[in-house]
Order: sequence, then C-alpha cells, then structure tokens
Amino acid sequence: MMKLYGYFRSGTSHRVRIALNLKGLDYETVVVNLSQDEQLEAEFKAINPQGLVPVLQTDDLQLFQSPAILEWLEETYPDTPLLPNDSAGRMCVRALSAMIGCDIHPINNRRILQYLRNELSVDEEEVKKWCQRWINDGFTALEKRLAADKQRGNFCYGDSPTLADCYLIPQIYSAHRFKVDMSAYPNIEAIDKHCHTLQAFIDADPSNQKDAF
Repeated sequence: MMKLYGYFRSGTSHRVRIALNLKGLDYETVVVNLSQDEQLEAEFKAINPQGLVPVLQTDDLQLFQSPAILEWLEETYPDTPLLPNDSAGRMCVRALSAMIGCDIHPINNRRILQYLRNELSVDEEEVKKWCQRWINDGFTALEKRLAADKQRGNFCYGDSPTLADCYLIPQIYSAHRFKVDMSAYPNIEAIDKHCHTLQAFIDADPSNQKDAF
C-alpha cells in the first residue's frame, strides 16, 4: 500500500488525497505535523530534503512535489482519468490548475506566512489581509475563466472531475479559513458545493483526517 506523508490542513496534501480517492487507490496516511515543525526534523528531511509535504511512498519510489505526484498518478493509473482526452482540453485543465498551484497557493503557504509573522513581525490581521489579497486576485481571474466556458458542467472543466478540481477545492478551504468573501465567485462556490456531494472529496476534506484539530 502507498504511504502519503502529509498534514490535514496542507493544501498540497489535500489535492493529492482527492486524486488518490478519485482514482480509488488505497493509501496509508503518515502524519507530518506542520504546526510542530515536524517537516524540519532530520527524520523527515531524510525522506524529503526540502522539508515539504506531501511525499508519496510506493514500493520503490518516493514521489515529491504535488504537481509531479498528480501527473504520475495520471500516467500510472489512467483508468479513471483526471485529464481530458484531447490536447486542448488537457492544456485548459493544466492552465486552470496552474492559476491556483503557481499563482495563488505558493504565496499563501505556511512558509511564507511564518516568515511574515516571525521575521517581519506582521500581526495576524495583516497576515489575513495578505492571504485575502492574493486569493481574491486569483479567484477573480479564475471566476471569469469559468464563466466564459459555456460547455462546462458542474466541475472546472467538462462534466467530470479533473486535476483542476483537485487544485481548486483545497484553495477554497483555505479561502474560508482566511475569511475571504466568496459572494463574488458563484461559479467557484457551485463547483465546491457539487464536489462535496462526491465521497472522494468528502473523504479528502481536512476535517475528516485523523490529525484534524
């Protein structure tokens, strides 16, 4: 059985959990408690020298960086595809994913926020404003993209979950955590609502993880 080293509130761990669940794969969760900086301890850095989650351990591979893990899952377990069949569709899903994975999440992840708090002495209200600013910027653009796609079903692309949904749902969780006003994003909210009717997304939700608190 595969092992997923992660943390319940880690957006990157969350997106990999969703993909694993959608593909019906069994895995064991190994908790790396970011709130106690376990990712910086020698034991975990022997697994991933970057000191970052997630890491997916197979019988003979240690996979790191969630975009690479998701692509590996897609290539290795293609029976439940998370990318469209056509090249234009795959480009669109990858672009939507990158809007979140490259342009929203990295500047709001724990390392950045801890630097703001500990090195620059930014108070919690200003940290929250920082997160809101960049989430709102990204969601404003994403909402326009989603609204313009008249062929779109209940997901980010088409009528079935794709990698873009694996990226979006954890970012929505983060948006709620940082008190982002979601009223300007009806398409994003509708996708979130629909995804949470599916067991794969429910089971991957941070509140349903064994380390949730």
